[in-house]
Amino acid sequence: MPELPEVEGVARELQRRLQQRRVIGVRIHRPRLVAPQSVATVVAGMQGAVFTEVGRRGKHLLLHLDNAHTLLVHLRMAGRFLYLAPDAPLPKFTHAVFDLDNDRRLVFQDQRHFAIMRLAPTAALFQLEELRHLAPEPLGPDFTPDYLQRTLAGTRRPIKEVLLDQTRVAGLGNIYAAEVLFAVGLHPLTPANLVSKSKVKDLWKTIRVLLEAAIEAGTTLDVDPENITGQYFGAAFAEALLVYDREGEPCIRCETPIARIRQGQRSTYFCPRCQRPRAGTGRQTAK
Repeated sequence: MPELPEVEGVARELQRRLQQRRVIGVRIHRPRLVAPQSVATVVAGMQGAVFTEVGRRGKHLLLHLDNAHTLLVHLRMAGRFLYLAPDAPLPKFTHAVFDLDNDRRLVFQDQRHFAIMRLAPTAALFQLEELRHLAPEPLGPDFTPDYLQRTLAGTRRPIKEVLLDQTRVAGLGNIYAAEVLFAVGLHPLTPANLVSKSKVKDLWKTIRVLLEAAIEAGTTLDVDPENITGQYFGAAFAEALLVYDREGEPCIRCETPIARIRQGQRSTYFCPRCQRPRAGTGRQTAK
C-alpha cells in the first residue's frame, strides 16, 4: 500500500496533468468503487467540472473541482491512475474513466478491488468518515513533539501499532514505521507509554526527516503518464530502506541479521541488537 511520500508524489503528478482540465465524460465501470454513492450522483457531480487543484490528506488524494466539490480517492493496495491517449486500449480492471477536454483520458484501475472514491462538497470534505478522525499531518504545524508525547503516553499498545494508527499519526505505513523505529533504536513491541521523552523527540524528528527525504526522492523519478501511480510504488526510496524486507541481511550498524515478526497481521522488520526490547516488553519469535 502506498504511504504518505508515494501518495504525495501521485498528487503532484496529477496536479501537473489535470490542473484546469475539464471533465467532459465520466464512466464508472465498477459501482462499488463509489458506494454508497450512486454512479449517477458521481457522474452528475463531475460532468463538466474543471480540476483546479490536487492535494493530499494522510494517504488520501483530494481532487478539487471548480464546482465546489472534491473527489476523494484512496488507492488502497493496488489502485492506480493512468493518463491515456484516446486510442490507447483500456487496461483490465479499469474501474473508472474520466474523459478530459484535451482528448486524454484519466483512467483508474484497481486489480484488487479495494480502492475507494467519494465525491463530496469541498466545504464538508473533512466531515467524511475517511477524513474526520485522521491525526495531524506529520509534516504539518500541528504535529509537534508535545502532540506525539501526549499521543504515546495515552496507550500501552506497541509503538509500531501506534505509528500505523491513522488517528494518531497520519500517513505512515508499514515500511516507513519500520524504518523510523530502526533509526531511533526502538523495538517495535515497546509499549508506547514507556517511550522516554527524549526518544519521543527523536521519533518526531526522524518521522519528519524520513518522510521529507522520501518525498524528495520521488521528485527525481521520470514518471510515465500511462502509469502515474505505478512509478511510485517502491521506486522512489527502495534503495534507502535499511530494515524493511531485508530479513536475514546483516544490519548496516552491527551486522546482526535483520529479523522479522508478525505484528497485527503484518511483517515487522528490525535489528534484534540495535532495537533490543526493554524490560517488560512482550517478545515474539522471529520468523
